[in-house]
Amino acid sequence: MFRRLTSPLTLFIISLLAIALAFNFGPEEKTLGDNVRVVYLHGAWVWVALIGFIGAVSTGLTGMLSKRERFHRLSRALGRSALFFWVTFLPMSMVAMETNWNGLFLYEPRWRMAFTLAVVGVLLQVGLSLFPQLFWTSVGNIAFGAILLISVLQVENVMHPVSPIFTSESTNIKVFFLVMGTLTTLAGWQVTRWWLHFDQHKKTIGPS
Repeated sequence: MFRRLTSPLTLFIISLLAIALAFNFGPEEKTLGDNVRVVYLHGAWVWVALIGFIGAVSTGLTGMLSKRERFHRLSRALGRSALFFWVTFLPMSMVAMETNWNGLFLYEPRWRMAFTLAVVGVLLQVGLSLFPQLFWTSVGNIAFGAILLISVLQVENVMHPVSPIFTSESTNIKVFFLVMGTLTTLAGWQVTRWWLHFDQHKKTIGPS
């Protein structure tokens, strides 16, 4: 019974319920009103994706330097988990556009960059899953992570609003976003744990 309660899937669902509950208590912002709650969730979601990609790069490099398989496996799990959050933040971004911009602007540079990298990321992970050598997973994650981070830093900011969170003078907003980020990070770790569990199960029944 305890094992089921602490399973990645169970804890992921609990994390989502906690995020949904917290979402309804998000403080309003003077310009966006209660629509800012979508921004809180959208922002926390994409930050967890970025942290996951950085983790995939770091563990991939560690695996290559130490030649220890467990780091390659962790890199694969983190890369897949980060991609899950990156792909699912796209519809959240569309909701944020609709509620705060009163329309969908899919040619906006940041959204186009995010969508393109999502497609590339999915194709890359599918391709890497065909390689039995985990070394190549780390190589792929390092390359993709580097491209993603460079793209995020260099993409043109057109129409995309300045963050109402980091520019806000409200302590309540900043603290609430920190809470949302923590809950979303916990959800991200459960997705990573699930991939590790899936990977271990595959290993016990056949070649990786």
